[in-house]
Amino acid sequence: MHTRELTALVAELRQEFQVSIKLVLKVVKIPRSTYYYAQTHSGRVFDDDQLIQAIDEIRQQDPKYTKKYGYRRLTNALGELGFKVNHKRVLRIMHDHDWLCQAFNRQKRKYNSYQGTVGKISPNRLNRRFMTDRPYQKLVADVSEFRYGSMSQSERVYLEPILDLFSGEVLAFNISNHPTVEFAVKPLKEALDRLPKLKYRTTVHTDQGFQYQHYNWQQTLKNHRVFQSMSRKATCLDNAVVESFFHIMKAEVMDEHFEDQASLVQAMTNWIDFYNQRRIKIKLNGKSPVQYRKLAVQKAA
Repeated sequence: MHTRELTALVAELRQEFQVSIKLVLKVVKIPRSTYYYAQTHSGRVFDDDQLIQAIDEIRQQDPKYTKKYGYRRLTNALGELGFKVNHKRVLRIMHDHDWLCQAFNRQKRKYNSYQGTVGKISPNRLNRRFMTDRPYQKLVADVSEFRYGSMSQSERVYLEPILDLFSGEVLAFNISNHPTVEFAVKPLKEALDRLPKLKYRTTVHTDQGFQYQHYNWQQTLKNHRVFQSMSRKATCLDNAVVESFFHIMKAEVMDEHFEDQASLVQAMTNWIDFYNQRRIKIKLNGKSPVQYRKLAVQKAA
């Protein structure tokens, strides 16, 4: 029942039967708090037009990706534009306009690079402590596959990103037809070579994939005086952040079919640039990973 209907009903019953508000509310089984709230807000008009327009503009910024924003992220984006709005109101509007994204409900295929103990297994230094208050202190990496071509004869490419747990920023990445050791080491070297001088040592965490047990990977870490950390066997939660990254990326990129490798690789590259530069994150106070890192560096300077 709307606020005006509620207050009108109580007033009509009081006038007809000449009884107190307390008795009327008891008969119609309406809590006193509900009635007084309705009376206070009886003249309030909820005009959603400006809000709908703002939400639509946000969704059109990067249409392929921002149309997949959920109501929490949209609420945050609206706050950056000066709107003071409750997330429930945003959810209602999105539901009314059929703007709710279903891409994240689909299960995605997972790539497993574990081939047994083929090299040295490092201790789990990270131990699921994913939070850090400084950039470049904790980095994570993993490999996942992306498919293209026909259903009967699908091909695949492999992606390895190096993520900074401070902001989730992709510091470097590589895409290749084969998940070789050289493929994995290339973005690691790029990321470590770009690190500024730090007062603390960096830790790079991975699973126990054969690439990460290899001498070349481990020697690259030693050359940069970086600690190595590994998940325990068959424990994907030990590297949950990068697993979550792959889930988000596949939901937002693989919602369409790619016939050839070039178009898939281009879509993957474009999305990573969007993710770093423009995709806002709630836990980063509505900032993208790069924006958040730059603000942190400015404050520390």
